[in-house]
Amino acid sequence: MRVPFRQPGKYALIKPDRHITQIKFDKLEAQLAKLLVTRQTAIDEVQKYAFEGDFSENAPYQIAKGRLRGINQKILEIEDALSHAEIIKTSGQKHTVQLGCSVTIKINNETKTYQILGSAETNPQAGIISFRSPFGEALMGHKINDIITLQIGKKEVTCQIVKIV
Repeated sequence: MRVPFRQPGKYALIKPDRHITQIKFDKLEAQLAKLLVTRQTAIDEVQKYAFEGDFSENAPYQIAKGRLRGINQKILEIEDALSHAEIIKTSGQKHTVQLGCSVTIKINNETKTYQILGSAETNPQAGIISFRSPFGEALMGHKINDIITLQIGKKEVTCQIVKIV
């Protein structure tokens, strides 16, 4: 049987964003330490169920083995994220919008404040946006009192930068 060839999606070739804050880095390290302890417990559990007979008919062994695989996969993901992480450090310059700064903007006589971080930490409801998002990209490099026009669908939105912290 021939395996079908599928074209990669439009997001397949985008490199992952490795920009994180020191707080996120510390959280990942704590999570890794916790997983390493949990992994030892999972290894002990797998070894315990391994002595209970045939592996193909040993459901508790299969479940424990699956849990151990999941823990190992998560450990690998976190170790990769930590080894390639780029810590966001803001410079003393507050003249232009850059990665790690907070920007207060005015849209339709309403002021909103957004913090611009990497895509691993975004939370638009909390006012944290990615520098790779369309809005984040539009803000990057601009100065106080600059007026920015964004095309959102068929609607055009104009905003003014009020403050950069």
